[in-house]
Amino acid sequence: MEFIYVIKRYDLFDLEFPHGFIPLDETSLRTRYLDKIERRGFFGERSYLENDSSFKQIIPYTLFSRGDDIFLLRRFAAQGESRLHNKLSIGVGGHVNPVDKSDSILETACVREITEELSIEESYNPVPVGIINDESNAVGSVHFGVVHHVRLAKGLVTVRETEMMEGKFVPIEEVKQMSLDPSCSMESWSSLIVDSMESII
Repeated sequence: MEFIYVIKRYDLFDLEFPHGFIPLDETSLRTRYLDKIERRGFFGERSYLENDSSFKQIIPYTLFSRGDDIFLLRRFAAQGESRLHNKLSIGVGGHVNPVDKSDSILETACVREITEELSIEESYNPVPVGIINDESNAVGSVHFGVVHHVRLAKGLVTVRETEMMEGKFVPIEEVKQMSLDPSCSMESWSSLIVDSMESII
């Protein structure tokens, strides 16, 4: 049984219903969302929460850039989340779990997800840069992303679980073209972020 961190939808959203990627500075992000997530969030059983859109599952989601390049992942069918099989992604992320309990639970979960999936050969600091919310499908209706950005100098990044995915740095303009090409099969959150990447990087 897996427990994940969630917040009631009406506790997260007041009278607003954001859609897509919304860039925010750290102060606005904390005032509008992070404080509420940290104060009112709690852990619940994932199997139940996956089918109840009155709750939002919180997902730290991190992008990595090096100059004008962004780290692009392709997830294989061997990886656990079937909804991401064979899709391109510009973000590393996952659920917040009980192991992440701390005074800064989202930051702890963010770094854990990064270190589980990638090896980065330089110090880095994930900076929260906005939120992502997609109510257009059943999967999106139960998830809420807190988007982070890591700017790297050397860009020495390798994928830890090579049987699960592959990754490399790709020019941002090339990634934009991929997001417009249905044959590239880019996952929805990445597609929504691509259009506003200049505001992050």
